[in-house]
Amino acid sequence: MHERKNVPLRSDAQRNRARILEVALTELTRAADTPLSAIAKKAGVGQGTFYRNFPSREALVLEVYRYEVEQVAETAAQLLETHPPDQALREWMSRLARYSMTKAGLAQAMGKATAYGSFAALGHGPLTSAVGLLLAANDAAGTIRPGLTPDDFMLAIAGLWHIDPDSDWQARVDQLLDIVMDGLRAGAPGR
Repeated sequence: MHERKNVPLRSDAQRNRARILEVALTELTRAADTPLSAIAKKAGVGQGTFYRNFPSREALVLEVYRYEVEQVAETAAQLLETHPPDQALREWMSRLARYSMTKAGLAQAMGKATAYGSFAALGHGPLTSAVGLLLAANDAAGTIRPGLTPDDFMLAIAGLWHIDPDSDWQARVDQLLDIVMDGLRAGAPGR
């Protein structure tokens, strides 16, 4: 029997999958232990349809996470089209921070559903690409110190993940990101 791989989904199947992901994002962000049956019911799909798309909680959580990270990563190029490189970088950092603070429940769901390494790899590629794009544009414009790598950048903003998302986090995030931007600009040839 042949297994069908990479066959495009019918439009109704695509809509079902998108609805499941949309509901899962909302529900898992709200409560990490939301039953899969509740997600299927709110998405308006039967158990068979749900499990055909996502055979396990881990599969669902990883796909929600992958989709969300890609959305954040894709904004880097969009911001560079409409902002100077240093402003695009700062705005992208703000969006990444908002994502990490507002998706705290999703992080708990990921922790419950799978081992850390499984989902860390999903976000690494898209985020590294986005950071690389932003750093390259800033390097070319002379707005940041030369030679910074995406890994340097991710280490510099690691403090974001230590801020309590249930607190009044916005002011702390803004202060942290301003400090990071000041550090990135120090030694920039264009300053």
